Amino acid sequence: MSVTVLVPTALQKFTNNQATLECSGSTIAELFDSLEQSCPGIKARLCDEAGAPRRFLNLYVNSEDIRFLDGTATLLKDGDEVSIVPAVAGG
Repeated sequence: MSVTVLVPTALQKFTNNQATLECSGSTIAELFDSLEQSCPGIKARLCDEAGAPRRFLNLYVNSEDIRFLDGTATLLKDGDEVSIVPAVAGG
């Protein structure tokens, strides 16, 4: 199964400057593990010690926020697109 992952510029130092990766995983949690295997060090930037997405990081599966789906248990299927989007704050 292949899932396309869109990587923000701030994390591309872990992906050899690639903005798009093809990874595998049947859930977001498995996708994190797959990303770590191909891009060592990236998982620590994506997840806290408990494996939850970091607070200021938004993840979308086909434009749907995983917070409104099943979080890291959100199921993935072949051809899905996962976007990693750093939260932006300001005023």
